[in-house]
Amino acid sequence: MTTEPTTVSFHFDVMCPWAYQTSRWIRSVRDEIGLDIDWRFFSLEEVNRIEGKKHPWEREWSYGWSMMRIGVILRRQSMDLVDMWYERAGRALHVEGHKPHDPAVARHLLGELGLDPGIVDEALSDPTTHDEIRTDHARVIDAGGYGVPTLFIGDHCLFGPVLLDPPTGSDAVELWSAVRLWARFPELYELQHPKTERDGRRIAEVFRPYLEARDWVSIDRGKVISPGQSTTEESS
Repeated sequence: MTTEPTTVSFHFDVMCPWAYQTSRWIRSVRDEIGLDIDWRFFSLEEVNRIEGKKHPWEREWSYGWSMMRIGVILRRQSMDLVDMWYERAGRALHVEGHKPHDPAVARHLLGELGLDPGIVDEALSDPTTHDEIRTDHARVIDAGGYGVPTLFIGDHCLFGPVLLDPPTGSDAVELWSAVRLWARFPELYELQHPKTERDGRRIAEVFRPYLEARDWVSIDRGKVISPGQSTTEESS
């Protein structure tokens, strides 16, 4: 008899539209079955950094990395706070086309949530926030990961599921059951649904707010925005 997992670790970068879509699904699973979500970080800026350019922690402000430093401060208080903040910041970027990676917008969103906008400055003045992001990031890299969304179910690391239209309700739970089943087979490495030109047009349509709001250069490893791997390198 297999034991039903009650916790999943979900590694994300606020900047990734694919991770945001998958986060909507995992929250729906939580609402249905009471799953605990352990929110963790991963830096697309770092994994896609071009040799010779600064690491994200060497910049005064680095889009995704600095947003995650805010998340670190909130996570130290409670997982519920980082959950609430990621939902709002992700929705601002990927649905509303705002710029949560702008410090002024980040402060506004915290205030909107009833939180102290000064958390932005607290995060930036605390060098230990870098350490927590690096630890989370290294966990994925050490497991052979390379992007987001990355899930850990127990010790098993999975990239995905990569979703454009996240299922809800019983359909969300059914997909979760499939993901759990996959985690039982550690040598099942890859299963992909190739994307057609029509899929590419649909992806571009759904991601339009993100594409218009981003202020960074995206590294595109495919004809359309590649799941999780593609995004993010700052230009200087």
